[in-house]
Amino acid sequence: ISQKTSMPLIVSSIGYYSVTLTDYSSDKPLIIYLIPKVYEMNPVVISSKSLVKKRKTNLKLFKDIFLGNTDNALSCEITNEKDITFNYSSERDTLKAFASNPIIIYNRELGYKITYYLDKFEFDENDHSFLIKGNIIFNEDLSETETYKKQQYEEKRKSAYLGSRMHFFRELWANSLTQAGFTVKNLADVNLIYENIVVQDNLSLIGPLKICTKFLSYKDNLKIYYQSNLTNIIFLNPKVYFDKTGYFDNISISWEGEMIEKRIGDMLPYEYEMKQ
Repeated sequence: ISQKTSMPLIVSSIGYYSVTLTDYSSDKPLIIYLIPKVYEMNPVVISSKSLVKKRKTNLKLFKDIFLGNTDNALSCEITNEKDITFNYSSERDTLKAFASNPIIIYNRELGYKITYYLDKFEFDENDHSFLIKGNIIFNEDLSETETYKKQQYEEKRKSAYLGSRMHFFRELWANSLTQAGFTVKNLADVNLIYENIVVQDNLSLIGPLKICTKFLSYKDNLKIYYQSNLTNIIFLNPKVYFDKTGYFDNISISWEGEMIEKRIGDMLPYEYEMKQ
């Protein structure tokens, strides 16, 4: 932990909701309490044939929303689909998914094996809004040792990174949005600068390190342009925590537009560094 003090610390365990720590001390022991998952599945009477058909439909919809529909996402394979279940309730407007074990995903395009601890998945079929909450662990695909394959991975990772939410928050932290190709505007189409949208707390000491805490904050929703692509930010809380790795408080913000098209199938680890 001492070498990665600025990195979010993720604690996950089968059967419990995950916890992400962003403010912790590396020189003190941590006591972390996890909340057990309790799924309430409504009982239904349904024929096995209809159940198989309904599950196939829901599984496809789940993968479209969860992984996304980019080329990277379409190359992903979930190896333990049987561990994913759906709520066949009378609330047909909302699809809810649960996973009894971490979801294992092979991303063939980006060269990662992904372990995803799903805490919550809901998709509203009326307005097509969705909520995905959980924690993700990346492992490099060590089976590919050829230089050309690694180069392909790097090119595709770079493409996934550019214009992503991770890219945006890293550049926002560094106050280099303009240089990176981002433009932020309010709903009146007025350009905003770093000082307009970032609230910074005083430096605090964690062990020998000085930690700066930053929040994205504005009185109204925001429009983000990356080149010509538009994304809308809707604030669910007045302040949204983020850090220099590109991590941000996902439950404090909602997205519409280009950036949200990149989902689990295009995600990168916080350790990722783009090679020039």
